[in-house]
Amino acid sequence: MSSKNSDNSHPAAAVAVDDPGKVRNVVLVGPSGSGKTTLTEALLTGTGVLSRAGSVAEGTTVCDHDPAAVRQQRSVGLAVAPVRHGDIKINLIDTPGYADFVGELRAGLRAADAALFVVCAAEGVDAATRALWAECAAVGMPRAVVISRTDHQRADVAATITACQEAFGAGVVPLYLPGDGSDGNDGSGGGNESRGSSRSGGGSRSGGGSGSGGGGGRGGGSGLFAGGVTETGLVNLLAQVEFTEEEHRAGREVLIEGIIAESEDETLLERYLGGEVVEQATLVADLEKAVARGAFHPVIPVCATTGVGLPELLDGISRAFPSPLEHPLPEVTGVDGVPRPRLAVDPDGPLVAEVVRTAVDSFVGRVSLVRVFSGTLRPERAVHVSGHGMGGRGHEDHDVDERVAHVYSPLGASLREVPFCVAGDLCAVTKLGSAETGDTVSAPDEPLLVRPWAMPEPLLPVAVAARSRSDEDSLARNLGKLVAGDPTLRLERNTETHQLVLWCMGEAHADVVLARLRAGGTEVDTEPVRVALRETFASVAKGHGRHVKQSGGHGQYAVCDVVVEPLPRGAGFEFVDRTVGGSIPNQFVPSVEKGVRAQLERGLPGGHPVVDVRVTLVDGKAHSVDSSDAAFQTAGSLALKDAASGGATVLLEPVDEVVVRLPDEHLGAVLGDLSARRGRVLGTEADVSPGISTIRAEVPCTSLLRYAVELRSLTSGTGAHTRRFAHYEPLRVTTGSGGQP
Repeated sequence: MSSKNSDNSHPAAAVAVDDPGKVRNVVLVGPSGSGKTTLTEALLTGTGVLSRAGSVAEGTTVCDHDPAAVRQQRSVGLAVAPVRHGDIKINLIDTPGYADFVGELRAGLRAADAALFVVCAAEGVDAATRALWAECAAVGMPRAVVISRTDHQRADVAATITACQEAFGAGVVPLYLPGDGSDGNDGSGGGNESRGSSRSGGGSRSGGGSGSGGGGGRGGGSGLFAGGVTETGLVNLLAQVEFTEEEHRAGREVLIEGIIAESEDETLLERYLGGEVVEQATLVADLEKAVARGAFHPVIPVCATTGVGLPELLDGISRAFPSPLEHPLPEVTGVDGVPRPRLAVDPDGPLVAEVVRTAVDSFVGRVSLVRVFSGTLRPERAVHVSGHGMGGRGHEDHDVDERVAHVYSPLGASLREVPFCVAGDLCAVTKLGSAETGDTVSAPDEPLLVRPWAMPEPLLPVAVAARSRSDEDSLARNLGKLVAGDPTLRLERNTETHQLVLWCMGEAHADVVLARLRAGGTEVDTEPVRVALRETFASVAKGHGRHVKQSGGHGQYAVCDVVVEPLPRGAGFEFVDRTVGGSIPNQFVPSVEKGVRAQLERGLPGGHPVVDVRVTLVDGKAHSVDSSDAAFQTAGSLALKDAASGGATVLLEPVDEVVVRLPDEHLGAVLGDLSARRGRVLGTEADVSPGISTIRAEVPCTSLLRYAVELRSLTSGTGAHTRRFAHYEPLRVTTGSGGQP
């Protein structure tokens, strides 16, 4: 982010909101290419925030300011763009639609109180769209459906609405429909000429007289209280007019019945069915309740290029979407983990905020995007930054007192200073040196901790190395910045393979990470990921270790004989002393064991650690003067090597337990693929969701290096998997010297 404005915009000054009820936090969700960023740009221009709209193709949009987003022509990170509609501030949160960036989507869902689910009228509902809908449903996010790109030559609004209803359920109900006169070029949706109200003789639209009361002509206004046809040509099914089209009458009945079904007035449906006219104000109030409960999803068709539906969309967000006061807040504990009372969205309450995104700007340094849940965040105030529970991803627990210098209203990459940020609103703060994504910002005298949201597990390993020694410090520094801002990126320093491994969400995510490293001045190369193998003995073997040196003065003398036996998998290492007659003095027996253990860790000639063996010391020789602890350590090591040279050893590879969740239609392909990966299927069972199955299998880690990418390809993006270490098992190739297979 930067305080400098981009060339395509001269944004209006930001104004702070002091009433949480005047804020709407709305996340835009939808598959890549559905038009979320373009829609955001149109709303920014239509509300006067920008002087002219940018272009995704030209890389000039407010939200896609990241160089990787410009290069890929798709969003790769969350961005916030506030607009005002009347006295309501709407924080539009644009999120990526590609599966690799689901972590950014989940951060956006955490920051929002409702979602606009964007579906392209020319594409319909695919597997990726269903997966995104499931992400919203998993957190109970209230949703409305936006049918975008209705000016496309292949656009079919009616078919898209039907597809949404089939995929997402009967709760998807149109609030507006395209009006008549649509020719596919005015933003109303191609192939929908018959969808408007019929014309009467004078050219006015039927359904009452002109003006907002009758709702007839285009001058009848826009929004939920508009007439039958809005200014932009949409048919308002909530309008209290007599529709002449049967489709519109039927649509209005379904809409009103759906709204009334969510009403707290249990007598309203009976009165409506009995013929009573329900006041429009009552319907609008109940519409907001229905949306907030998450089971009712109104549909609004829009076109970003022609402006059709944009006023109606803004009006719907302002009047029918829940404010922060109505959205449940996350659980809170003290930094000691003790639960605290639930938060209230109160500007005068204790300060509790959460960092939902972290970026590093070349001009202003670290920028933290913050959602304030309680209290008011003000500049020049001390705060407490807490981060707990992310140690497994390389984020150590931390509790640090810091100072907020400035508070900003973010507009994409631009930062506009504001005097405060109240509960329910979003803001950006700079130079919180310890703040990472997922951290809690609270008052120093009452530090609290917000329960973090569920982070997706990165499953694609990418090994990186600095190109030169001079790049090593830069690589470490830049990786620290990236990991602090991206909880879906895990850094692993493998001490066995001596590789630096970045665990990413997929290839697109890895490309973005590598591009950011290089943009930070680090020359970095990728290399094949190596899997740490183990070695063990396949049968009983005997070994003789003799270490005798005499070069004048004190010499070195130690001789030992050992028997090495394989143990069951996971048994570890056992050492047994069965010497008799004092062949090896008691004080040197631990030295032999120490030497054997050291050699087990170093590995045999193959270089892999040896596991699951019992080493029995059976005989040896010592010298009264030249024997020593170091000599017997060396003899023990040599004895183990000798046993390996005379007996068969076997390489062991790590095996993970893999759980794959996928639609039934891809079951056969995935099962065959697992078998090709030397996997052993443990079972297949039906999921609680219809049409979904779960496969449990054990698969060698060497066969899983790119499984995150290949499973997505096999299942058209609908499959997901988890993995955890299970055990080691022998490779199919055995060697006598522990070499690589």
